Order: sequence, then C-alpha cells, then structure tokens
Amino acid sequence: MHSWTDTLRFAFQPVVNLRTGAVAALETLARPETGDILAEARRDPELDGHLTVLALRAATRKETLLPLHLNVFAATLADLGGLSPLHDAVRAAGRMPWEVTLDVVPPYTHVPQQALLEAVAALREQGFRISADGVGDGDVPLRLLTDLAPDLVKLDAPLLARPAAVRAMRTLCEELGALVAVEGVETELQCAGALSAGAQLAQGELFAPPARIPVADVYVPPRSPGAVGVPRSGPSVREFVRPAAVLPVTASAGQVRALLTGSPDVSGVLLADQAGRPVRSVHRSRFLLSMSGRYGHALYADRPAYKLGDAPRTVGVDATAWEVLDVVAIGCRDRTSDDVAVVDRHGRCVGVVRLADLVRALAESRVEEAAGLNPLTRLPGSDAITGEVDRWLADGRTFALSWLDIDHFKEVNDGAGFAAGDELIRSVGRALQRAVSGHARVGHIGGDDFLVLAEEQALDPLVAAVLDAPWSAGGRPVTLSLATIVCAPGSVGDHRQAAAQLAPLKKAAKALRGASWVLGRAGLPGHEVRRGSGAATAQAGYAAAEPGW
Repeated sequence: MHSWTDTLRFAFQPVVNLRTGAVAALETLARPETGDILAEARRDPELDGHLTVLALRAATRKETLLPLHLNVFAATLADLGGLSPLHDAVRAAGRMPWEVTLDVVPPYTHVPQQALLEAVAALREQGFRISADGVGDGDVPLRLLTDLAPDLVKLDAPLLARPAAVRAMRTLCEELGALVAVEGVETELQCAGALSAGAQLAQGELFAPPARIPVADVYVPPRSPGAVGVPRSGPSVREFVRPAAVLPVTASAGQVRALLTGSPDVSGVLLADQAGRPVRSVHRSRFLLSMSGRYGHALYADRPAYKLGDAPRTVGVDATAWEVLDVVAIGCRDRTSDDVAVVDRHGRCVGVVRLADLVRALAESRVEEAAGLNPLTRLPGSDAITGEVDRWLADGRTFALSWLDIDHFKEVNDGAGFAAGDELIRSVGRALQRAVSGHARVGHIGGDDFLVLAEEQALDPLVAAVLDAPWSAGGRPVTLSLATIVCAPGSVGDHRQAAAQLAPLKKAAKALRGASWVLGRAGLPGHEVRRGSGAATAQAGYAAAEPGW
C-alpha cells in the first residue's frame, strides 16, 4: 500500500441549492499531508478507484445523511469498466447507490470513449448518478458529453464570463434532463451570474470552503428583487429540491425513530425499494406521536416502519411549483405538511420539496410581479417583457416583438377627456390579453404604449383583435398603429438590440394613415407594410418618439 495512506485526510465541501440556500450534497475531497496523490491517481486507475472508496468511507464516518459527490477520473472508469468495490462499499455503509453522484473528472484526451460509456452505463444500472465535471476549462468533447447524458453538469466559474456559452450549455442540459451546477464560485458577482445562467446548484469558497467537518450552514447572498425571472407556469421544482432522508423499505420502526430523533431537521423519511423508488412516506410528527403512546414503542419498534407510513406523494423533476401544489391540494388535508418526493425519469427519488419553500417562493414572485404592474391596466411593465425576451433568446426561440399605440392620443385626451382616454387604454389592454391568451406576454410600458411578445403564428389573431375592431373615445373614432420585428435565433443578442430594430418600424407605422401595421425581420433590410396606406398627416408626429423601454 502507498505510504500516503496513513496521512491521507478528506475534506468536505457543500453543494448548495441556489434557490433555497440549503446544502444539497457534500463533495468529498482528498487532502494528503504530503505528496500529490491526485497526480498518482491519474496515472494509476486502481489507486483512483481505491481513493473513491476511501472518500465514501470518510463521509459515512461523519454520519451525514446528505447525498455525496465522489470524484473519479474518466480514464479510471474506462480502464476498470466501472467501480465494483465502490458498489460493495456503499452497501456496507448502509447507503444506497443513488445517494452517490460520481463526478467524472477530466482529462478525456486519449480515453477510449466507448469503454467510458459502457462503464457509465454499468454504474447507472447499479443506481449511481453521473456528473460531468470540469466543463469549461476541461477537455470533454461535446459529442461525448451528449452521449454520457449526465444527471448533472458542473460548469467552471470562469465560463460565466462568456454568457453565450453558458446559455448554450443550459439549453443542452435541458435537452438532456440534467441539472446545472457552477463550481469554484468565489464572489457574489459570480453567484449572481450562476443564477442568471439558470444554474440550480453551486459550490465554492463564497458559500463555504472545504472543511474536515461537514458544515451545516452556508452563506448564500440575498437575491435582488426580480434578479431571476419566474416563468408564467411557475418556477421549476428543481429549484427547491432538498436532500431526502431515505431508508430501505425493510427498515424497522426503531430504525426510523433513531434517524428522526438524531436528526431534528428531518421532517420525514422515505422508504425506498432497492432501485431507489419511494414506496412509503413516514411523516415525522405522526410517526413520533404513534411511537410515544403508552405502548407505542413496545408495539412498533421491531415492526416494519412500512406499516406506519403513507403512500408517497411524488412529482417528476420537470414539474413546476404549481403542479406540486396541485398534488398537495387533491390529497388528504391531514397531509398538507408532508414532503413531496421528487423522482427522475426512472422513478428514483432525487430529493424532496417542502410546501413552505414553494409557498414562500410563489408569494415572492407574485409580490415582485405586482410591484411591476401598471396601475391603470394591471399589466406588467417593460422589465417583465424585456426579461422574457432575453429568456426566449436564451432558449433559441423565434419570436415576434410588437409595439402598439393609439394614434393621436393627446387629441383623444384633449377632446374626450382623460377618463375616456383611460378607459380606451384599459379596453385596448384587455383586447390584447384576450387575443394572445396563453400564447404571449402583453406589457403596458406607459401612456398609450404596449409591448407584445409572441410567436409569429400568433400575430394574425392579434391583428384581427386590435386593428380590425372599431375603436372610439367619447364618440370620436380612433385608430391604432402596430409595428413588429420578427427575431430568429442569432439575429439579435438581447432585448436592447431587438428594441433598436423595432424603433424605425414604429416610425414607419406612425407615418401611415388609418390603422397600420409594419413588419420587419431582424438582420434583414426594409420592412413590409401590411396595413395602412400613404403618408400620414403632420398630426401623426404626436407619437413619433422611439420606444422608451
């Protein structure tokens, strides 16, 4: 055995959930007092495999219930065809393979790719989760990353300085069904960048440095209001996943009681089968109440805990927070405080979500949204729409961004009165919402100006609803002007560039007589006049300013 084994120690660094601020897992890191053990392990697959087993045992000696991340070189997996000793060590430690994520570490150069893929497939068959580590500074080929289909992709923090690359990686991870983590986060600016990039997890010195004793509390910078956009369908359940306390379905009530009394922060225990699929859910308060009765311990201690549990409530990893609330709402009222198990596509438990986390986040999103609503129409303002534009751009979607306003609105106010003008604005806002319900975002950016973000096929119903309708205020007929810029992937970089290309189209629409519509395509010269004709009168200059968003 190598001389370093007597002095080898391990440190633990938390993997943090950026939404909840909770520790989601622990990564175990080798810390020898002398020598470069990692350089040796890189050259010696047997040594690297042995290190992985030692890292697991070091973590289990700390009696942590958290999921674990263990590092292994890609070449080691390809050379050994998997890690059979690790599977045996996990079972011996009383843990489940799916509680362990193997961080596959570069380099990948000269690693037989087919052998690596076969080894990863064997590990998955045993129940282990797979993470692709070092993406950014490492040498993982993009095709191999796709073939690995990891459960988690760890991006290097310096990659955050290249937003286009991060957006591309996030899109790829969404296609693969993988979570995104950023490692090496050292500053609050990098943390904000990780959140903006859509990362669910992060680790680094900012949250907590590696330590010999696993930390219970970490520092997570407070989020700025509106810093992270919330989709209309609600935030993803991935953002709220906490580690689950899991025991085998064969566990006795006494084992569950020991876990709960030794871990006061655990709100419940899931009983899972050998594949990691939750079978029963044991609620902390109800279970301990049953055990604390006059004969509770005598009756139940040696009996299967299964009999004191309930059918688990489960949602998939792609569910939204609102869908979780639906699961809770249709169940028994006595179980509203139960944790909801989150399962992957194989039905294996990846963690739990707590109702309190969801309610708090949804309430915050509603408060932030309400703060940005226009008081006249109760429609969101420009920040909500521009944020949504950037999200559609990040997702690689083609979209149509339209600006609409009421022609000669100052004359409407002067002639019909501000009350009639306000009612006209509200009516236009309601018509826009009805026309694109469920297919677009409508924003009121001030005065008589509106923004609509929609897919291109939604434009015809929009035009029919607002340009073909007869509008009037105080008995005076009114017309509307509409300008649209269609943006294909790569044609604009962000909402500012989209706004810049929309501005001249607005002027062109205002220069036409009657109800008008001008459409252009980002990156292409000219525009198409779809409604309106001729030059407008000089009075059209009332609303000829560029969009103020």
